[in-house]
Amino acid sequence: MECWEAAYIAGIIDGEGSISLTRMHEREHRRPCISIASTDKELLIYIQSLSGGTINNKKNYNPDKHKDSYTLNIKNKEAVISLLRYTSPYLRVDKKRNRAQWILKKYEEVTPRNGKYNLKSLEKKLAFEQSFFSI
Repeated sequence: MECWEAAYIAGIIDGEGSISLTRMHEREHRRPCISIASTDKELLIYIQSLSGGTINNKKNYNPDKHKDSYTLNIKNKEAVISLLRYTSPYLRVDKKRNRAQWILKKYEEVTPRNGKYNLKSLEKKLAFEQSFFSI
């Protein structure tokens, strides 16, 4: 990814995106996720081509007053970490920049490769999540 592309995507994340931790399934631990909402599907397709993810249509309950809207969700851990590495230096919204940096610094440290947690590692993971959501 070129520097200008990373800066451009960071601007989109600052304006229309979110950086969060989410669960794919009820019983699993949270993983990083980037979501970007837009009425411009072409923009989301462009970002998807650089980072992966899936684009979903949002339900438009009043088409006479509102444009169709779409959301790009990037939930693959490697894709999210990679995108955050490129874009975090360019993020300007404090909350989003701090969340990106927190994930980059701590997520791998508190997440075992095999996904199995002992009591101590589970406590670290839950403390990481609690700290993340307090940002």
